[in-house]
Amino acid sequence: MPLISGTFIVAVVLVIAAIIFAIKSIKVVPQQTAWIVERLGKFNTVLNPGLNFIIPFIDRVAYKHSLKEIPLDTPSQVCITRDNTQLSVDGVLFFQVTDPKRASYGTSNYIIAITQLAQTTLRSVIGKMELDKTFEERDAINNSVVASIDEAALNWGVKVLRYEIKDLTPPAVILQAMQQQITAEREKRAVIAESEGKKQQQINIAIGEKEAAIARSEGEKQAEINKAQGQAAATVAIAEAMSEAIAKIAQASEQEGGLTAVNLQIAEKYVEAFGALAKTNNTLIVPSNLGDLSSMIASTMQIVKSQTAK
Repeated sequence: MPLISGTFIVAVVLVIAAIIFAIKSIKVVPQQTAWIVERLGKFNTVLNPGLNFIIPFIDRVAYKHSLKEIPLDTPSQVCITRDNTQLSVDGVLFFQVTDPKRASYGTSNYIIAITQLAQTTLRSVIGKMELDKTFEERDAINNSVVASIDEAALNWGVKVLRYEIKDLTPPAVILQAMQQQITAEREKRAVIAESEGKKQQQINIAIGEKEAAIARSEGEKQAEINKAQGQAAATVAIAEAMSEAIAKIAQASEQEGGLTAVNLQIAEKYVEAFGALAKTNNTLIVPSNLGDLSSMIASTMQIVKSQTAK
């Protein structure tokens, strides 16, 4: 019985040891992760995502690295610009582990290394610029920091993807001066815009007056043309009426008693003309042969006869 009990205990111990050995030898690596395995303290291999086997108690997982893109907040620091202005700057750095072996053995802590390098590079880049340029050339600053860090980070197994400045904060006095400058610039733009508006207004008024004057002159010209055409048309109408009247008189004179009627009308017109002349003038002008009215009528009739013959 004691023999059976000892054998059973040994068997149980062996089973437990086998289970522990199996558990220790199986390693499941998550996706986008790399594990560094050391054998007796020396680098052995890199475990890729999935099911992996190692030798328990001889191999051990020394480092675990995430292969995902990692955002790293860089602490705020004070930088001095080229024109000796203090500027508080902080940003965020995006990097990724590309070589797990170098990330494990290239530096003791690659996160601290790239953080410190980012800060020193940022101070160097901003020290070459004036204050106004730092606000205008953020992209240039970001690219310079990435280029400098990426070159040094190759030995650390890390790839720096990009760097973004979050805040550029000058001292309160500089902020106040910048605000005053912005206000002055806006007031300047407002004055310029107002003057441009007045200038355009004067131009529009001048153009309107010019066009109105042209329109008036065109209207006056057209009125004169219309008046002249009206007078010409009236003269033609009068001439045509007189011609028609003469023609009718000539036609009437050929009829029986026509000449007598013409004589009578001429005498009446003659007397009316001298009567009107006597009313409108203080001095009366009369012909020398006023008494010889019959001779005057005879002369007129002679003219009428000659026109009728024609």
